[in-house]
Amino acid sequence: MKIVGIICEYNPFHLGHAKQIRLIREYFGEDCAIVCLMSGNFVQRGEPAVFHKSLRARAAVDCGADLVLEMPVQYALSSAEGFAAGGVSILGSFCDYLCFGCETGEASVLMATAKALLSPEIQPIIREKLLCGISYPAARAEALEALGLDAALLRRPNDILAVEYCKAILSQGSKMRPLPIRRRGDYHDNTPDPENPSATALRRLIAAGEDFRAYVPREAADIFAGAPVYTLSTGSRAVMARLRTMTEAEFEALPYGSEGLWRKFMHGCRRESTPEAIAASAKSKRYTATRLQRMLMCAYLGIDRNTLESPAPYARVLAFSSAGQQVLRMAREHTALVNIGQRTHSPYEELEHRCGDLYDLFRSGGPTEGGSEARLRVYVRKKVPEESSHET
Repeated sequence: MKIVGIICEYNPFHLGHAKQIRLIREYFGEDCAIVCLMSGNFVQRGEPAVFHKSLRARAAVDCGADLVLEMPVQYALSSAEGFAAGGVSILGSFCDYLCFGCETGEASVLMATAKALLSPEIQPIIREKLLCGISYPAARAEALEALGLDAALLRRPNDILAVEYCKAILSQGSKMRPLPIRRRGDYHDNTPDPENPSATALRRLIAAGEDFRAYVPREAADIFAGAPVYTLSTGSRAVMARLRTMTEAEFEALPYGSEGLWRKFMHGCRRESTPEAIAASAKSKRYTATRLQRMLMCAYLGIDRNTLESPAPYARVLAFSSAGQQVLRMAREHTALVNIGQRTHSPYEELEHRCGDLYDLFRSGGPTEGGSEARLRVYVRKKVPEESSHET
């Protein structure tokens, strides 16, 4: 049996995600196992996920995944490099393949680019380009071109992440093999494509209260129906309250604040009236909006540079199918896993519970009772539909 890993956000789970799962099973056969490592309640763009992680994990399992693990929050809020490295460090211990969608869809091209980016020759060129005041992603692309390589991959969003997955596989010596699937449609399209909808477009529909059911599998639509929606704008006052009470030392300790960016960000927090305005005030040609959004969310959650750069002690199990139980038993032999809601009595558990309580402040209709993380339970999908819910 082949085990195929997917590093994902499912924000929300849609037809394109279901198609990826279907293509994996067509390629390896129905007896393959599909393990999804999914961002929890906060995603890599530095925003709250539109639906709670428990619902997104259930949607994935009901739509064909065998096991869903939660991506630790410090990996979920990392740069593309940190996001990929964290994901590979967890899945690489027991998965045979890592499947991902990208514009290129050619593993050899992606791996060749990854090798070039890991070579010692490229770093001095990147540093030289950075001195010109451009962003790090732009400097990397220009450095590749200076070495005579095609940098087009580093200008397409899914290809950028795909290259980071390949870099992580190479640098960690992982046994996983990359399995890219060519992604159709525009990643940032504001109008959802009927067959390959962008998550960006679906989030716009959801936030506006419009019907999005045509773009998600029926099982997912049933799960998301009437579910609370979480948006940055709903919790903006909570975010601002945290930012306006931070000390200068706390700002200086934030991740992504190198080269004095933390000070510029601090001044924006003390001057502007919304999270969006803060990010816009500190944005420049050198510093991307997503970097500032991640910095802002880390500030809100109390995640400093040391925490973000520390390895997570474990990943949490969110959901699995009956067929996924065997995979879960095997996975536990190779990596540290705990069930959602299980007490670990570790400092990291305090961070997880804090993130759960603070996520609740982005909830449409207002927050619920605190301490939600301790009450969550693993979702198990049984073979018989009417017995599909079970607490572990």
